[in-house]
Amino acid sequence: MNDEIVYGKNPVFELLKSGNPVNKVLFLSDGPSGRNQDIISLLHERSIPYQFVDRQTLDRLTNRELHQGMIAYIAAREYATVDDILARAEERNEEPFILMLDEIEDPHNLGALLRTVDAVGAHGVIIPKRRSVALTGTVAKTSAGAVEHVLVARVSNLVQTLKELKKKGCWVSGAEAGGKEAFQSDLTGSRVIVIGSEGKGISRLLQENCDEIISLPMRGKVTSLNASVAGSVVLYEVLRQRNHSR
Repeated sequence: MNDEIVYGKNPVFELLKSGNPVNKVLFLSDGPSGRNQDIISLLHERSIPYQFVDRQTLDRLTNRELHQGMIAYIAAREYATVDDILARAEERNEEPFILMLDEIEDPHNLGALLRTVDAVGAHGVIIPKRRSVALTGTVAKTSAGAVEHVLVARVSNLVQTLKELKKKGCWVSGAEAGGKEAFQSDLTGSRVIVIGSEGKGISRLLQENCDEIISLPMRGKVTSLNASVAGSVVLYEVLRQRNHSR
């Protein structure tokens, strides 16, 4: 059994009432009724995603234990808000330095990036609520403890969040092929770095809302880098430039 899940109506309900962090809840696709409505109300209150799946999916996830049509995924830690991230920058008397991840699906990539974010002193990470890996136990383990120190905000709409950050003075650099070389770009000041998903890169709409597209030089035969590697290189270039601009 996956030790990151809780299943059964009462256990899930009590988990949600406790206020402990939850990534997502799965319901049997027959639809909510009775006690489930109380749970769905709690999910809305806490802005926790949920979805309906078939019985075979729930059976597989619980090794056919008695799940009563309900599974909750436990988060490795509580999520922050974007305002929390901006407040951390203000507390440090620093210009915001934020990493935004567009639908990263591999927990090892997210964990590695959290480790780098902590190492370079960035103020936080923003991920989408859907179509993205959440703060799972695997992410926590891969981060080597960084998950306890890095603020991670989970938002419903990355584009809208980006627009709000731009209104607050942040400049947005999206890391994607075909852009200006990152090492030749000015990455100082209030900065959001956007890294795309492992397969598709940054979505078109998100790219259109970046202020610039930056790229890493590729001198060998391989045409792309792992998302966590590319992200880490860019984050360290931001740190280098911030240090030199002081």
